[in-house]
Amino acid sequence: MIPTELRERALGFLARREYSRAELKFRLGDEEGMDALLDELEKDGWLSDARYVDQILNARLGRYGREHILHELRSKGISEDLISSAIPRIMESENDALKSVWEKKFGALPHDRKELGKQVRFLQGRGFSLEEILRLIGKD
Repeated sequence: MIPTELRERALGFLARREYSRAELKFRLGDEEGMDALLDELEKDGWLSDARYVDQILNARLGRYGREHILHELRSKGISEDLISSAIPRIMESENDALKSVWEKKFGALPHDRKELGKQVRFLQGRGFSLEEILRLIGKD
């Protein structure tokens, strides 16, 4: 039997935003009946890892690179199958995102090594690969 208070807390969290199954389980704590509650929420359509992945992609694509997004999905307990299915969508928008982020932040090619390092570090911090960054900046 699932305690009503636990169910209400779970629905309160899900009413505010999407959660992955693992993230919601962590937020609610390790209480008796947790797996049954999560199974019920998935069956009723309140909880969906696939919908959570879509929400993360909609929020992050255009601002972050592949590595940042994949790391975030893995850290939230998303299965490798769902992550694999999201990779093509990430890859198709990565170059546009890199160019957009670079133009917004810098807008000009680096004029010395110090500026080059600054631009590369910033873009790598956003999850873009070094090869793609150097190709954009023209420093193959």
